[in-house]
Amino acid sequence: MRFRKLVTVGINESSIDASHWKQIDSLAEERISLTDGSNIEEHLKDADCILVDPFAFKVDKNVIDMAPKLKYIGDSLTAYGKIDTEYAKSKGIIVSNVPGYSTESVAEFVFAIILESIRQLEKGKDAAREGDYSGLGFSLTEIKGKKFGIIGLGRIGSRVAEIASGFGADVMYWSRNRKPELEAKGIKYDDVERMISECDFLSLHLAQTKDTENFLNEDRMQKIKKNSIVINTAPMELVDIGALERRLMNGDMIFILDHSDEMKKDDLARLSKFDNCIIYPAIAHITKEAKMARQEIFVKNIENFLKGSPTNRVN
Repeated sequence: MRFRKLVTVGINESSIDASHWKQIDSLAEERISLTDGSNIEEHLKDADCILVDPFAFKVDKNVIDMAPKLKYIGDSLTAYGKIDTEYAKSKGIIVSNVPGYSTESVAEFVFAIILESIRQLEKGKDAAREGDYSGLGFSLTEIKGKKFGIIGLGRIGSRVAEIASGFGADVMYWSRNRKPELEAKGIKYDDVERMISECDFLSLHLAQTKDTENFLNEDRMQKIKKNSIVINTAPMELVDIGALERRLMNGDMIFILDHSDEMKKDDLARLSKFDNCIIYPAIAHITKEAKMARQEIFVKNIENFLKGSPTNRVN
């Protein structure tokens, strides 16, 4: 079985290897690739499959209604907050995502950016370039013994918890569902409000949904412990930008993010003014290992749907 017409939207051709594109092409009679939503209605009217980068294109009710023959929506990433999964379900359309492909990549990145900050690695390199090898003028700290809070204990959050434990941190978490297997390893469940106000490190790992948007709102932003470091490798929709801006003005905490490619230019400009807001390109998830895993899961999802055994369904 093959799709009659497969439409890709917002998926950069170079983000998928030629061998995997060949596999995808073998699963459809025709493939149309669109960089954005321009003229999309013309192409969706007879499409039975959409493959999408959810950060480049939003698949809402209107888009779904443009495709009366649609059977399958393939999300090329993990996040699916910009796909109306419930409406798709009501129309008998299956939506699959790509979970777990970047767990190690993102978890390692969390600690790379923490260490870069608390060990002042960039400052050290700059000093050495200038011929200063004295080590004077640095104010450094360790992860060991610090309170390390994790909000959202899915695949990535759980791996971050394990690594933080390995550093000797006092690790605690809040998640919608308790994780007894990790609690047995000494990772403590805590009230999210208390955790926000007490932790030296706070790492966000919530999926973006209607319920989690602006999770770090004005009230929570003001509760963040002074001199703490907050890391968000999840979508910035979790954060009230105005509230973050006002808190950054105090100069008493550091906020680090990497989903800059999805943000509005105006919001980036607002945050870029602050030395205590460190903005990275979207590099947490792009190791060669993660890229290969993502492609393999993505293609396998399509194959399994056509075989009648859909995998990684989110609706």
